[in-house]
Amino acid sequence: MNDLAYNGANPGSVRYGNFINYYQFHPAEDRIKLLPTNIWKPCDTFVVLDIGCNAGDLTLSLHKYLTTNVCKNCKIIAIDIDATLIKRANEQNTSENVIFQCRDFMDSTQREELRFDLTKLNITKFDAVFCFSVTMWIHLNHGDEGLQKFLTEICNLSKVIVIEPQPWKCYKTAVKRLKLYQKEFLKFKDLKLKDPVTDIESIIIKNGFCKRSEQYETNWQRKILIFNKISC
Repeated sequence: MNDLAYNGANPGSVRYGNFINYYQFHPAEDRIKLLPTNIWKPCDTFVVLDIGCNAGDLTLSLHKYLTTNVCKNCKIIAIDIDATLIKRANEQNTSENVIFQCRDFMDSTQREELRFDLTKLNITKFDAVFCFSVTMWIHLNHGDEGLQKFLTEICNLSKVIVIEPQPWKCYKTAVKRLKLYQKEFLKFKDLKLKDPVTDIESIIIKNGFCKRSEQYETNWQRKILIFNKISC
């Protein structure tokens, strides 16, 4: 079976977090309302990377928030590993300043394509990278080393990081769901980074960022952390 498929037609049993109808359960506005409006620097343009955009509902709401509160000239490149979800995102997208692409950020060739996108825009870094409930899936599929690689790469690509890590209890739930279909996350048993929120914060800070904001927990008990590059 394709790893991007829903096991047993169960939309809750997925390997990469590519849930179908995700925003019916986690409305985009529940996250948007937690984002602060007083931490952004004035700018003429604002270019964003949204990793793990699913069907695009949150990305489009994010674009509205950014154009209202940060910069009217805002462009978002939104990526997801699931081509079906990207197709849905494109079907509802009416903004020429939001681009949805099917890409796997953990693939080095596809990361280089993102760097090429930056070159075409005459910039070297994204003004911000947004990662909402993505890190657990990176961690489960690529292990501790993969999580650290992911965080280092987004630090290298961005001036600001907005990240919503899943707590450890979410890992256990994801593992249990997949086991119902005789599948497993092979890296799970070897994970040593078992305090994801603290570990992720530590790795990002070691990469030259400082924490600017820690927003209250969402309705599904996750915090949104915002970091900025110390030199920016």
